[in-house]
Amino acid sequence: MLVIGIAGGTGSGKTTVVNKIINSLPAGEVAVLPQDSYYRDSSHIAPELRCNINFDEPAAIEWELLEHHLRELKAGKSIEMPTYSYLTCTRQPETITVEPRDVVIIEGILILTQPELCKLMDVKVFVDADADDRLIRVISRDCIERGRTPQMVIDRYEAILKPMHQMYIEPSKRNADLLVPQGADNRVAVQLLTDYIESRLHLNR
Repeated sequence: MLVIGIAGGTGSGKTTVVNKIINSLPAGEVAVLPQDSYYRDSSHIAPELRCNINFDEPAAIEWELLEHHLRELKAGKSIEMPTYSYLTCTRQPETITVEPRDVVIIEGILILTQPELCKLMDVKVFVDADADDRLIRVISRDCIERGRTPQMVIDRYEAILKPMHQMYIEPSKRNADLLVPQGADNRVAVQLLTDYIESRLHLNR
């Protein structure tokens, strides 16, 4: 099993890179563990206060569960991955069964901040993008998928996303084995990563 960690700032194009890798490999060879699925449940917090939750600091993630699930997959066992709703800021009762695959991708803004999780990765990737480009993508995504207004997104960016990026995410890229500048638009870097994955899979067979 090849475990790949793909990190980067909010709106950097991580998910697009992941999808390009998945689409370039034979069907059924990749399992994905999104960091976002492991946000801690906030159902104990009053709904009107959940908008104040900081999703961009490491304390928001249940890292112990993510690491446990990754170890289980590496041991050849299936897992029940949690699901999380951004609309209610709560963990959902439904889970998703994830089976062991030849390639497991862990994707999220903070995954390279965790030393123990990094030890479980074979390849660590940081997808880099300009702050302006990331903000534009975040506005587009949050307005459509998370029910926020553009002004709400901008206010949150200034108050939380930008300082958390500078405090946690940007420094974590020194832990990466590969930097992908220009995000998912860097077709050469994405192709090199895909070629490396395919070569590793070929060697392991």
